[in-house]
Amino acid sequence: MRGFAFAVGVALAASSTGATMQEPPSRIERIAGPPGLPFSALVKADGLLHVAGTMATDTVERPVEGDIKVQTRRTLESIGALLRRHGSGLDRVLSVHVYLTRAEDFAAMNEVYTTFFPKDPPARTTVVAALVLPGALVEMSAVAVPNGSPREVVHPAAWAKSPNPYSYGVRAGDTLMLAGLVARDVKANAPVEGDMAAQTKLVLENAGEVLRAAGMSYADVVSSRVYITDGAAFQEMNAAYRPFFPGDKPVRATVVTGLMLPAYKVEITLVAVKGAKQAFVAPGPDGSPGQPSPNFSHALRAGSRLFVAGMLGDTPATRGDAKAQAGEALARIARTMRAAGYQPADAVDAMVYVTDARHFAAMNEAWREVFGTQFPARATVVTGLVAPDGLVEIMITAARP
Repeated sequence: MRGFAFAVGVALAASSTGATMQEPPSRIERIAGPPGLPFSALVKADGLLHVAGTMATDTVERPVEGDIKVQTRRTLESIGALLRRHGSGLDRVLSVHVYLTRAEDFAAMNEVYTTFFPKDPPARTTVVAALVLPGALVEMSAVAVPNGSPREVVHPAAWAKSPNPYSYGVRAGDTLMLAGLVARDVKANAPVEGDMAAQTKLVLENAGEVLRAAGMSYADVVSSRVYITDGAAFQEMNAAYRPFFPGDKPVRATVVTGLMLPAYKVEITLVAVKGAKQAFVAPGPDGSPGQPSPNFSHALRAGSRLFVAGMLGDTPATRGDAKAQAGEALARIARTMRAAGYQPADAVDAMVYVTDARHFAAMNEAWREVFGTQFPARATVVTGLVAPDGLVEIMITAARP
């Protein structure tokens, strides 16, 4: 079918190896991608629809010829068609992640993007990342709710309207998706200069206002994606970040990317869930108690969902080997999930960061060995990692009754 969504989680030429997983419970509905490719185009679970990373492709999964406007339009048409076939639509989207290969395409992308979301747009994060499909200029993943489900835009009363086509927060029931926030004066819509620590502090202060407007607090935050422009400033970000989460901290992945303006040093995307939480620490390979992180929880359960932090597999034994690192990261994730009462078959959404597109096929070999044919929706992009020897980082969301 022309215009079929290309999910970034696809393997270009990987074959299935190793044992496959048992069929998942019927509560998780997986909509397959193109035959033979290791991703679900869409996964429905726990009242949410997770759409895999999608690019503008033709019938043989090659990027369509065209500039950023053409590719943005094709990408959103594909996402919209997929959602409509499964009881939702673009007007039901809560959150979108946009990965651009060039920051200079931001304005043109927005020009087209606006036409698809003329009213109450979803929360959105946009960063610069290389893509695994040569010639692709943009990739998007999304989370939506079914038709008829509640969806409410959250906007602090004193804030100016966003200068770009996104909402600062969108709430559905007990879940709030926040936009990627940067160091901005939210009343004047102007960038605020400052070092990494100052910008991190301002971003999280602004996030607190969105949370309060939704009737939530920092204690409700379950997941965080942090994008920094300079890996050398990682510890500065951590020092400013920690005080905002004195209790069970949200799970987190931190990667090195470009942002939309040179003035910005950090962008942070949060997900919050109202209600009780339970944190879990990743056990060691022998089942021994693991070492908690001072900066994030390894896993956090909220209701029926489990949020698992970005995991790496960089050990002396895996150094320089992308498949081995992906396998070790997935093994750590599996141990953590089981400690929380989940299985890898419960995974519904995944985010994978690789440091080089050449690692993509090797990572997918390890992926198939763990997931068999029961794949979560997934996006994979090329970014820097904060671990000097890290080649792959993987973040998972799971769901079960």
